Amino acid sequence: MHTWFECKVRYEKTGEDGLPKKVNEPYLVDALSFTEAEARIIEEIKPFVSGEFTVSNIKRARIAELFDNPSGDKWYRAKVNFISLDEEKGIEKKTAVTMMVQAANLKDALMLLIEKLGNTLSDWEIAAIAETAIMDVYPYAGTQREETGETSD
Repeated sequence: MHTWFECKVRYEKTGEDGLPKKVNEPYLVDALSFTEAEARIIEEIKPFVSGEFTVSNIKRARIAELFDNPSGDKWYRAKVNFISLDEEKGIEKKTAVTMMVQAANLKDALMLLIEKLGNTLSDWEIAAIAETAIMDVYPYAGTQREETGETSD
């Protein structure tokens, strides 16, 4: 289970006109706590930012699923309703979840989302999809030790 945090990083970068300007860019980080999210975003951003930068905000992001697409350069937030039947009351119940989709444009994001959701057994509907300002996503890439079966004497 992933726990996503939206981290905003404030730093100075050179604008299109060649002048420096302050920016506050959001990133998604998979971490166990706010402290780990801050440490991870600092490590991930260091190689790309020259000069000083600060983590200006961290908030928990409730994201149920993330679909990345290497050919895409934008992130889209989709609200998907899963529909179930409440047999006791005989009515439909909708459970909303948020999903992130990486794509080149809105149409590609929609098509990728439909493709991925097509494999689910539940009924669903896409309630909303919109482009976000997310610059990049950093999933957890932990190291796992391999057991070789060797013993030391």
